[in-house]
Amino acid sequence: MKTADIRAQFINYFYELGHEIVPSSSLVPAQDQTLLFTNAGMVQFKDVFLGIENRSYTKAATVQRCVRAGGKHNDLENVGYTARHHTFFEMLGFFSFGEYFKREAIKYAWDFLTKVLHLSPEKLWITVFKDDTEAESIWLNEIGIDKSRFSKCDEKDNFWAMGDTGPCGPCTEIFYDHGNEVAGGPPGSKDQEGDRYIEIWNLVFMQYNRDKDGKLNPLPKPAVDTGMGLERLAAVVQGVHSNYDIDDFQFLIKAILKQGAKVDKQHASVKVVADHLRSCAFLIADGVHPTNEGRGYVLRRIIRRAVRHGHFIGLKSPFLRDLVPYLVEIMQEAYPILSLKEEEIKQVLTAEEEQFARTLETGLSLLEDAIAKAKDNILDGATAFKLYDTYGFPFDLTQDILREKGLKVSQKDFDKCMQMQRKQSKASAQFSRQETLAIDETPTSFKGYETVSHKGQIKAIYIGHTKANSISQGEEGVIILDTTPFYAESGGQVGDTGSLVAKESEFEVHDTKRQGDIIMHYGVLAKGSLTEGQTITANVCNARRQAIRANHTATHLLHAALKKILGDKVEQKGSLVEDLRARFDFSYPKALTSMQLEEVENLVNSEIRANTYVCTQVMPFEKAKLAGAIALFGEKYSNEVRVLSIRDFSKELCGGTHVTQTGDIGYFKITAEYGIASGVRRIEFVTANTAVNWVLASLSQFSELADLLKTTRSEVKSKVLALLHDMKNKDKELLSLQQKQASFAATSLLQKAQNINGISFLLAEITGVDMQGLRVTLDSLKNNIDNAVIVLYTKDAVRMNLVVFVSKNLSSNINAATLAKSICEKSGGRPDMAQGGGDIPADLDLRLKKLAQIVNEHTRG
Repeated sequence: MKTADIRAQFINYFYELGHEIVPSSSLVPAQDQTLLFTNAGMVQFKDVFLGIENRSYTKAATVQRCVRAGGKHNDLENVGYTARHHTFFEMLGFFSFGEYFKREAIKYAWDFLTKVLHLSPEKLWITVFKDDTEAESIWLNEIGIDKSRFSKCDEKDNFWAMGDTGPCGPCTEIFYDHGNEVAGGPPGSKDQEGDRYIEIWNLVFMQYNRDKDGKLNPLPKPAVDTGMGLERLAAVVQGVHSNYDIDDFQFLIKAILKQGAKVDKQHASVKVVADHLRSCAFLIADGVHPTNEGRGYVLRRIIRRAVRHGHFIGLKSPFLRDLVPYLVEIMQEAYPILSLKEEEIKQVLTAEEEQFARTLETGLSLLEDAIAKAKDNILDGATAFKLYDTYGFPFDLTQDILREKGLKVSQKDFDKCMQMQRKQSKASAQFSRQETLAIDETPTSFKGYETVSHKGQIKAIYIGHTKANSISQGEEGVIILDTTPFYAESGGQVGDTGSLVAKESEFEVHDTKRQGDIIMHYGVLAKGSLTEGQTITANVCNARRQAIRANHTATHLLHAALKKILGDKVEQKGSLVEDLRARFDFSYPKALTSMQLEEVENLVNSEIRANTYVCTQVMPFEKAKLAGAIALFGEKYSNEVRVLSIRDFSKELCGGTHVTQTGDIGYFKITAEYGIASGVRRIEFVTANTAVNWVLASLSQFSELADLLKTTRSEVKSKVLALLHDMKNKDKELLSLQQKQASFAATSLLQKAQNINGISFLLAEITGVDMQGLRVTLDSLKNNIDNAVIVLYTKDAVRMNLVVFVSKNLSSNINAATLAKSICEKSGGRPDMAQGGGDIPADLDLRLKKLAQIVNEHTRG
């Protein structure tokens, strides 16, 4: 049975049992920055299990795409070297939200394995939590499991918890026995770590709520959460021991071998490329692009690991893009998004692969040098950090290479170097985590679409993490109302500010956030006191709200305009809507031209001048999609959604606040356009009075510039072009003089070269030149000398520049980049050519003297 057939059988089986078949959610968890990627089927139901969200169904089944790479759940370093580790996998799961419990769940799982997939009951082994007598009785007395294939395990193996507190419960697991020929004992035994018994299904029974004291309190509605890896199951059904031997993986592996891999299909690097191709393609399809932080950096690590393993087995870059069609062919039926995003996936992979390929060879050469000098088979962490920082080698990639050679690297030293860099850097690459309060309140009724002022009752007050009965003057806290006009931060729109007022008391609201269906007002009590149960008037700052509404509707107009001018492949990748500014991130492979930006701006302003009514409708999610409404990246939608339409120009799903007519926006002005990641652009803009003020300020600056140039505003461009032309001519004259000077100086410099082991070594200080002058002098020298190592430098009182050249026939023994780095920390280049600059080292003379010694050591017969 093919993997695709198993997937279809699972869906059909649970559909017949009355379960809602819920599509796989994105690999980017919707509005959850605490989790890097979706790593289990239950992630999209997290708020349902917590009681924060209600859905129209009480039992569901999914085939969820998952990624485990980076963060707590990280399988990256094991991929390719074991039979079952993957960065990307599919998880089959069925769930009950109070509909049924252990008896039905166990029967459904057992019948699917034995009656639908026809696995032999004698090959299945069952485990339960040692104190779960109910599950034990169901398995032994109702299902009829033989006691010889049954184990009771402790809390470590068979009890699941969402965290230190909250929903938890026992679990029961189903294992498959691969037979006597495979090493390993049954679950719960001292030999359980072997590969003979492989877990294929885990059934979690959430029946308790663990409080802060560790006490287990029964939940009013017990729930079921199950998960089974499709790849593991396919291996069992297809009678193979390794997941990489199933049909889907073998199809990809054959494609890799066709591309020119010089190894057989069992080579670890072939498996790495096959696995990483899947995770990269699906991450890009879900809107993740390579960056230097967060999710984007994990994707970059995976791509670069795939590239390095591809090079190792003889594949020539760029090769990943040529493998994408094979992946699309076998998985597009289950995941149509792959075929829709195929070209984008290829573009992103190609750009990242080509970027890394430029530094891969140099980095590998540096690593080889370091390996040769490593003591006690341990590479120092500083070298690993240099590879990461200068050549883009993720740390786990360096570990990978060292493992193949039987070496290790000092993680402690690497972390120390990383910490030093972070202290020096102002930018933080950490995720910002929204604080979550342990609240148990009824959902807040939102009235902000109709009004900015509304009476409400205080349902709860929190000071810090502690629930309080009242809040006094000067205290900061969070207030939850039964109903509010305050919009909570969501969908890129910032939360409202304003006040909660009652007689002599006033709570200043500085921010509004959402936790599930509960709206939380953050702020400080400016005067008086407020108590739980008290009635207040909630007043949103109307001027700020109006500005936010204008900016939010403008983002919809901008999105539509970009699609019309650049094409339908443009997709929103993020946004920020504030009162004084807004930004919009979208997919596009290159910078927009000034003409394109002007077209976008004119189209948006044309719609503003049309003063069209902005219409909102609430309808089922599926109906909205059929009507052509755009669902945005990273957003989480309920069954009923709000559709915002601006005649036939724009139609999107949106829960934000908007203007009544487009004319309320006033005016739209783009202030910046730039790239933020590979294939992702950002437009910043302003509207209304802010836009008018921006234009007036720009015109004022332009007038000042004209005065400085002693010309009129209409002649500024021609004046600047003339100045640039003059500068270009002056640069040519300067270069010509430098070349003549260099040619003259080269003759005398060549006479100063030392002979070291038959190699011409020249170290010289060139005075009165800049970096360009050094390069010109070096070009003149290297054309007149063979078999040479040349180091030229120039310096003033505090800073220096240098260039290093090594003849190509010597660069395998003497690395120019390494020599440059030994003098200036801020340097880099290729094995045959490098340059650097920065502050003059205190021990510069000593470093320069060591160069001849280094050349001698690396060239002795």
